[in-house]
Amino acid sequence: MFGRRKKNDSAQDGGAAEQVVDGVSADELDEAEGQDGAAKPRRVNLPPAPRPDGPWDVSEVLGNPADGRVDLGGILVPGVEGMELRVEVAGDAIVAATVVLGDSAVQLQAFAAPKKEGIWGEVRDEIATGITQQGGIIDEAEGPLGWELRAQVPVPLPDGQTGYQLVRFVGVDGPRWFLRGVISGQGAVRPESAGVLEQIFRDTVVLRGDGPMAPRDPIVLKLPNDAQMVPDGVQTEDQEGSRFGGGMGQLERGPEITEVR
Repeated sequence: MFGRRKKNDSAQDGGAAEQVVDGVSADELDEAEGQDGAAKPRRVNLPPAPRPDGPWDVSEVLGNPADGRVDLGGILVPGVEGMELRVEVAGDAIVAATVVLGDSAVQLQAFAAPKKEGIWGEVRDEIATGITQQGGIIDEAEGPLGWELRAQVPVPLPDGQTGYQLVRFVGVDGPRWFLRGVISGQGAVRPESAGVLEQIFRDTVVLRGDGPMAPRDPIVLKLPNDAQMVPDGVQTEDQEGSRFGGGMGQLERGPEITEVR
């Protein structure tokens, strides 16, 4: 089953970066980078690391890469029992897919990247800077999927106070592409419970195509021919009991990477 969320921003906005990065001046970024650089070596602009466990480029998959996966054009998402798959659109383009499984979810989004260097280190820095500028808390750690950010993102509460939502940002650089995941729900609160979501991320196949693309341009997705569309906000019987039922209202699209609010 597919749920569809309409996004107001254009797909030309640079594809996936967090809105929280907006408004951060170059001087502030330089100061933050200087502080970080003094404490630890930088891990940006490095060649893509080996991916022995995935995610995979379509050229690396033996047999039919669509077997056991949902074909969304730019990415092939593994199917697991009990999951719900939702897509997000920017203008007329589908730019992200979210797998909801119980009380956890992982949003998947693929982007073009330079041929000889990865962008995940740079994107992590941008996310971390933006969230801390917002008053959030960031912990960079090496997790099951490599280096990731475990974030406490400020969110407004119904009583007007500010609370925090736990989110994990994961990413992997591939050959001329970058796959980013945002894990939320119990998979972020208790990372040890996110094994299935992490395996979905690993088993995802990326089809960048051979055409020219600017770095960070989103790899546009498409719906399968047999997709059943459910408008955002409509709750089906299968969604009852899930904290994500009725739509992933926390997800917002920004100019470079998607922020969970």
